Amino acid sequence: MPVTTRHILVSLLLILCLTVTVACTMTSNDSEGLETLHIVEVTRSPFYAPQYIAIQEGFFKEEGIQIELKGGSGGDKTMATLLSGDADIALVGAETAVYVTSRDAQNPVVGFAQMTQTDGSFLVSRKPNDHFKWSDLKGKTMLGQRKGGMPQMVNEYVQRKNGLKPHQDVHIIQKVDFDNLGSAFISGTGDYAQLFEPVASKIEQEGKGYVIASFGEHSGKLPYTVYLTRKDFLQENQDLLKGFTRAIYKAQQWAYAHSPQEIANSLQSFFPDTDQETLVKVLKRYQDQKSWAVDPFIHEKEYEKLLNIMNQAGELPDRVPYKEVIHTKIAKEVLTEIH
Repeated sequence: MPVTTRHILVSLLLILCLTVTVACTMTSNDSEGLETLHIVEVTRSPFYAPQYIAIQEGFFKEEGIQIELKGGSGGDKTMATLLSGDADIALVGAETAVYVTSRDAQNPVVGFAQMTQTDGSFLVSRKPNDHFKWSDLKGKTMLGQRKGGMPQMVNEYVQRKNGLKPHQDVHIIQKVDFDNLGSAFISGTGDYAQLFEPVASKIEQEGKGYVIASFGEHSGKLPYTVYLTRKDFLQENQDLLKGFTRAIYKAQQWAYAHSPQEIANSLQSFFPDTDQETLVKVLKRYQDQKSWAVDPFIHEKEYEKLLNIMNQAGELPDRVPYKEVIHTKIAKEVLTEIH
């Protein structure tokens, strides 16, 4: 047999063996009966604790689901990932669904489950202030959030609610990227900053700032962060999304039935750069102000409030009807079954 022919046959045999090995491995994975859902989250934050609890405590696995989780690095990129089909579900602000739907997207998106029910940001000052009043912001400079995003719109809503005119009474800096807000404040930019956790608590630990107010407490309930999917994906995967929603609901219940310390133990692997003491402090803040939704149902009254806040901020492109952008059937069924 010519050498070249023998080499070809050996190579073919090797390829065949590798194929058999891969096939066996795939069969082994498939035998677990898990279906993979690709989730893109707008950012990694303890604000989304129930999602990580559902992964860590095995609630998704109980539903036959395996989660592939990746970061979206902001609302725009997160939605682009969902719309392109690179993710099945997006965890992002409900306002993004309003923006997409109002543009008459060819492949519209819908919200089917709620994760958080309040804003998750805090007002950080350079000095402690146990008697803070929102009027203290008048004439001051604040490091704010991205224009058109829900955190910034809630910021402005709270200011108006307390008699201030955003951008007139308070100078708001909005040119700093989300990931750099904490370091910009530490370096001396702004008298105040609107920051999410764990950045706010880390700045407190370093003695370079103080949390003096919660935007979540002062703005009230909203469908703040929700799970969105494409309408076509929802229509084709009702049972799969129902299992996903059941897992989230179990995790929401678990989060309110356990202490911040127990939640921190469950979440620690998702936040390797945050020490346990800080993580417990952050989780206690979110648990105390009931930032996590108690169940996945998205309420119409709270959705309408979100539209009003967007409208006040001058960011509402169209008053998209609740039923056009919110799917309630799955959450209703889950709540009926579990109760």
